[in-house]
Amino acid sequence: MRIAIEAQRIFRPNKHGMDFVALETIRELQKRNDDNEYFVIVAPGEDRCLENSANLSIIEVKCPTYPLWEQAGLPQTVKRLGVDLLHCTSNTAPLWCPVPLVLTLHDIIYLEPRQHRSPSFYQEMGWYYRRLIVPRILKKCKKIITVSHFECNRIRQALNIPTDRITAVYNGYSSHFHPLKEIDMNIVHKYIAQKDFLFFLGNTDPKKNAARTLKAYSIYLQQSEVKRPLLIADLQEEYIDTLLQQENIVDIKPNLYFPGYIANHDLAILYNAAFAFLYPSLRESFGIPMLEGMACGTPVIIGNTSAMPEVAGSKALAVDPYNPQEIADALLDLETDKLLYQEQKTYGLTRVKQFSWAKTADELVNLYQSIKL
Repeated sequence: MRIAIEAQRIFRPNKHGMDFVALETIRELQKRNDDNEYFVIVAPGEDRCLENSANLSIIEVKCPTYPLWEQAGLPQTVKRLGVDLLHCTSNTAPLWCPVPLVLTLHDIIYLEPRQHRSPSFYQEMGWYYRRLIVPRILKKCKKIITVSHFECNRIRQALNIPTDRITAVYNGYSSHFHPLKEIDMNIVHKYIAQKDFLFFLGNTDPKKNAARTLKAYSIYLQQSEVKRPLLIADLQEEYIDTLLQQENIVDIKPNLYFPGYIANHDLAILYNAAFAFLYPSLRESFGIPMLEGMACGTPVIIGNTSAMPEVAGSKALAVDPYNPQEIADALLDLETDKLLYQEQKTYGLTRVKQFSWAKTADELVNLYQSIKL
């Protein structure tokens, strides 16, 4: 088969979740000798993280905006290439597509009630774009892929999707996330002054629960004898200041480190250097950072909602993400109970063996082959 894969943003320097899902899956497909020919359609960017090979061609398409790229540039390119099908990897797709369409729909958070608008203009516009596009393309999809059974059931029920048209394909995690014998403190010191810190990977999306996480950290500081600093990824100081004022916890700011975006190749070192990883989201369709932390042997505190318990498993340290005291108690338990701490390290390293990008790619290839052209 000649298969086009939309991966519009994988060449941008500051990649995030869906970008890595597309990139790592494509890298696995590239390793295969399955008689398929792949055409990866991207926007130009500075980080050329993928190269052409015998079974894979990179097609760059330049457009001034994402909607124009997806709704005009992408289908025109697909038609010109003469492929058998198009797989769109990041929630949306062209309203008109000249070939059978496969869509990865990571979640339908855009349909759910919001506590407040996102302070990020980019995220806010993306939310409205999904609300406009997704309902109009689902009926046109030959297959819909999502990333957990929780999300699969949620989408099927909310949008009345027939069972045979939607399936769950789990994500994996990258192989450079593993326990390290030695920690490069030069990398750690780029972001924080010491190891054995607490680590929170957030952004301005309300589902990441940054305000309650900071409130939980303030409770932890009041009750802990150790008082570990908190490293916060992907949040700018101005936004953090707003949350601290909102929660009336401005006094904790000296304990916070907020370097902004952290490069993916540094994350594995930081997970290894951290005492614990905080991931008490309100809503996740999968949650790759949970696997990354576990794979590095770092205890992870997760929210007990949506797909997080499904992915992290029954023995994960799950808390009510709406309750800052419960989040703080979990941190304090890890700090004071050495047996619990070791159990969580061991459990995480075992749990992650169930997930890999190779398994993801295997399931994708089977799905592609099942589509009647």
